[in-house]
Amino acid sequence: MSLPSFERIYIDEASEGSDVAARVRSLYPAEIISVATSDNDLLNRKGPMSAEEFNRSKRTLWLTTFKGQFFKRCPGATQKKALTCCNYHVLNLGSQCNMNCSYCYLQSYLNSHVTKIFTNIDQALAELKEMAESFPSQPFRVGTGEVIDSLSLDEITLYSRKLIEFFNQYPNWMLEFKTKSAKVDQFLDVTTKGNTTVSWSINPPAVIESEEHGTARLHERLAAAEKCLQKGFKIAFHIDPMIWHPEWKENYTSLAEELNKKFRAEDVHIISLGTLRFQPEQRHMMRERFGMNSYVTSAEMFKGEGDKLRYDAALRAEMFQFMIQKMKSLNPKWNIFLCMETPETWIQSFEKIPMQMPELRSFFKPLPQVREFQNS
Repeated sequence: MSLPSFERIYIDEASEGSDVAARVRSLYPAEIISVATSDNDLLNRKGPMSAEEFNRSKRTLWLTTFKGQFFKRCPGATQKKALTCCNYHVLNLGSQCNMNCSYCYLQSYLNSHVTKIFTNIDQALAELKEMAESFPSQPFRVGTGEVIDSLSLDEITLYSRKLIEFFNQYPNWMLEFKTKSAKVDQFLDVTTKGNTTVSWSINPPAVIESEEHGTARLHERLAAAEKCLQKGFKIAFHIDPMIWHPEWKENYTSLAEELNKKFRAEDVHIISLGTLRFQPEQRHMMRERFGMNSYVTSAEMFKGEGDKLRYDAALRAEMFQFMIQKMKSLNPKWNIFLCMETPETWIQSFEKIPMQMPELRSFFKPLPQVREFQNS
C-alpha cells in the first residue's frame, strides 16, 4: 500500500527527538520536511476555514505535542437527555483525516489548518495508566477514531502496537480502532489478550463510491477484517452513517448479505447503526467541496437532537428497522445497537431500550462518574 500523501511536513522542535519524527524522516523525502518554529503562521493559524483551506489542511502534516487531556468521554455522553449513550471514551492522538468523506463532521469541527499527529503518546499512556489503576474493575471502552481515523496514518506512527501492548495489561478495558482504511498489517504480529477490537465503518459500494472518497473499498475493508479475525483480534462494523438514496433498500440488503457471507455473527463483536447527521454550519462547505451531485448535500434534513441536521424521525426508524430485520433474518445472533440515537428511536426500532436487552446491557449500564472529562 502507498504511504499517505503530504505536500509539506513540519516537525515541531519539541518533537524532533520522537520516534514518530524519526520514522517520518525515513519514509518521506527530505525536501518536503521542515523543522517548525513557534512563529510559523500556518501552524498557529486558528479559526473557520474555507473549502480550499480545509482541503489544504489534509495535505499538510504537523508533528507536535498535545498539551491538553488525551482521554475524554464520547461527545454523545454530554447529551444524555437526548441521546442514549454507550459509555464510550476517546483517546485523541491526532486530528484531521487524510480521507475525504462528504459528510465528515470535521468540516464543522476543526479550526486548525493542518493535519496533526501528537508525538507525546507516552503522556497519553500515562493518563490511561492512572485511570486503569484507579478504577481497575471499570469496563471502559476506549476508541482512537474521534477526530482522526484510527489506522489510516498508523503506518507512520505505529501507535497501534504500543496501544495493543498497553491494553493487554488491563483485561477489563477494551481498545477500539475505528477506520475506513485497510491498513492493519503493521500490527498483526502483536499478540492481543482479546481486548482489542478493530472496527470498520462500512457502507454499500455505491455509497462508498459516491461519498467516501479516498477510503478503502468495501472488499478491502472486509478482507482486512478477516486478517484481524484470523490473528485473534475482535472485529466490529459500524454501518454509519446509513445514507438514503433511491436504491437504498437494495444496496443495504446486499451489504447485509455480504456480511453474512463473510462472517459468522459469533465472530463479530458488535454492529452499530446510525443515519446521516451533521452540523448545520457545515452544509455550505460540503456543497462547495462536493457539489450537489451527492446523496449527502442534496438530502432533505431537519434540525434534531444535538442541534444536528438529521433525517426525519420516521425515515430514520424505517431505515433502522429495515436493516435490523434484514440482518436478524439472515442470522438472529447478530449483536446490533444504534449509535447516538434517542430512546424513542430505540423503541421504534427494537420495541425496547438497551437496558432491557441482555446482550447490550453491559454497553449501556451507566458508569460511575470517576472524573470530570473536560474538552480542550
